[in-house]
Amino acid sequence: MTEPELLWEPSAERVERAILTRYRRWLADTRGLSFDGYHELWRWSVEEVEAFWASIVEFFEVRFAEPASAVLGDASMPGAKWFPGSRLSYAEHVFRGKDDSATAILHASESRSLDAWTWGELRAQTAAIAAGLRDLGVGEGDRVVAYMPNIPETVAAFLACASIGAVWSSAAPEFGARSVADRFAQIEPKVMLAIDGYRYGGRDFDRSAVVERIAGELPSVSKVVRLGYLDGSGWEGGFLGDGGAGLEFAPLTFEHPLWVLYSSGTTGLPKPIVHGQGGILLEQLKKLHLHVDAQAGDRVFWFSTTGWMMWNFLVGVLLTEASIVLFDGNPGHPDMSRLWELAAEAGITTFGTSAAFIAGCMKADVEPAGDGRDLSALEAVGSTGSPLSPEGFRWIYDQLGSRTWLFSTSGGTDLCTAFVGGVPTLPVYLGELQARSLGASVEAWDPDGHPLVDEVGELVITEPMPSMPIGFWGDEDGSRYRESYFDMYPGIWRHGDWIKITPRETAIIYGRSDSTINRGGVRMGTSEIYRAVLAVDDVVDALVVDVPRPGTDGWMPLFVVLREGAGLDDELIADIRRRVREDCSPRHVPDEVREIEEVPRTLSGKALEVPVKRILMGTDPEQAASRESLANPQALDYFVRLATSEA
Repeated sequence: MTEPELLWEPSAERVERAILTRYRRWLADTRGLSFDGYHELWRWSVEEVEAFWASIVEFFEVRFAEPASAVLGDASMPGAKWFPGSRLSYAEHVFRGKDDSATAILHASESRSLDAWTWGELRAQTAAIAAGLRDLGVGEGDRVVAYMPNIPETVAAFLACASIGAVWSSAAPEFGARSVADRFAQIEPKVMLAIDGYRYGGRDFDRSAVVERIAGELPSVSKVVRLGYLDGSGWEGGFLGDGGAGLEFAPLTFEHPLWVLYSSGTTGLPKPIVHGQGGILLEQLKKLHLHVDAQAGDRVFWFSTTGWMMWNFLVGVLLTEASIVLFDGNPGHPDMSRLWELAAEAGITTFGTSAAFIAGCMKADVEPAGDGRDLSALEAVGSTGSPLSPEGFRWIYDQLGSRTWLFSTSGGTDLCTAFVGGVPTLPVYLGELQARSLGASVEAWDPDGHPLVDEVGELVITEPMPSMPIGFWGDEDGSRYRESYFDMYPGIWRHGDWIKITPRETAIIYGRSDSTINRGGVRMGTSEIYRAVLAVDDVVDALVVDVPRPGTDGWMPLFVVLREGAGLDDELIADIRRRVREDCSPRHVPDEVREIEEVPRTLSGKALEVPVKRILMGTDPEQAASRESLANPQALDYFVRLATSEA
């Protein structure tokens, strides 16, 4: 087998200073454990699950208010019981040992220039919000929901909730009222935090009426607390309590809910996914130190909204000695260079983004280091959200140079982490994720439950992880939770992605297994088809679905968004089909190619393959997709009209 192109290798100095290297030496010194390379360490971490997670607790000096009776009281999936009997606080570990004068958060938005909060400011604001919530009667287990943007006040509000044992849940302000109410109503919140409005793409959006509509559908809410963000007035008068007494941390059970995240909600009600204080604490300590390698002096950025798990992931960087960088606004306004300008201005060292953003920069001919931008501080680029194409890998190295560590990652809201992705001490190969994460027993399985190597299979996790959900809110008997992840392989987590583990133990993600194109028994992930189609110069975006039709191999239309000025003529269609035939397979050549204005996407950027397929199969559009969970709901109209004409 020919190895793919090697794009990057860590320098000896980088390997030496990596926290992962310190951890390996600590294992050797304290446990007598010596490993021949990362992959042997990974194998130990998933074969000796209890020993591994006990080592994470000890290495990162996790502080328990009450000790556990065991590491893993019950290893069953679902239902694993981690550190039974223990009590701790996520927020306490965030603030522990932090110098009040050091920078905690740098932030910018379309309405605010770049500024910073020190740890002292974050601590004081968190204490004042916590006191204010207590004055409103919020206590352990009460839910606080936030209709707020990616700004430091939102981070402080979350940490305030975590400190008193309230359960946090957030939605981005661009979410429509119906979508937000569908999420928040399921958890019956006591208090709602909401902004007056926001600026996006150079336009101001007043959200006062939307907030009123949402609150009207949440009868459990006793108080809506306003933050004047657009008008700059800050928290409403009388809300902030007396934080002068300092920040206190309630000792909470390991499984006490920290936050509720939601599935995309493109079909049916979004699943309210509950994560525990302890499980998220351990996972983020491991992931952000050992895999992201966030250290003192680093400035870590990941573009996200408060409606995507990457916001929670980024906030977790505060558990390290690094600072975080927030941005609220349109990443493409006034053009696709905006975030690269932020990287230069804020001295970002780790730039986290999505594969879609990288593809957009490529199509727009963006030069990140152009126009005199100083990106000398930038050492690493992270990519997630969907598979990063090999062309995306190459573009990063062409633009940012050979010293850049590019780590493509894959995970999910379900575990609020990436379980395949970056390792700072391993090489980067073209188009491949570096390795499986420590403690994540990820494998590729065939339909009969047999592990595969160098073949595409279902992504499964065969051993429990602490950040697996406690369950879904309101799913008292756990049936919805089991159906979501454990139906195909009982006792084994099936994630819903296609993955290939190579003989080198790198990985390639091929997209969602429920949107796979099966033609004549040959299955192919949509990401492979998109890679071929987007290689055509005039195509800037695409969507492909496979619609069953009785007595046939089905109908496989390809929908393309074209570069401005291009037209879908016979020559371009022939070029697209030739690309798919040569790069994918003759069986996956689309039955027809149609031009559309835009691909419908969720607010986190995922293409709506399955909902579009269902609409074209005749499902009521309102049942197939929740428009208010979409970034561009108008993009569905084309497919609704097409379904009517094809009926």
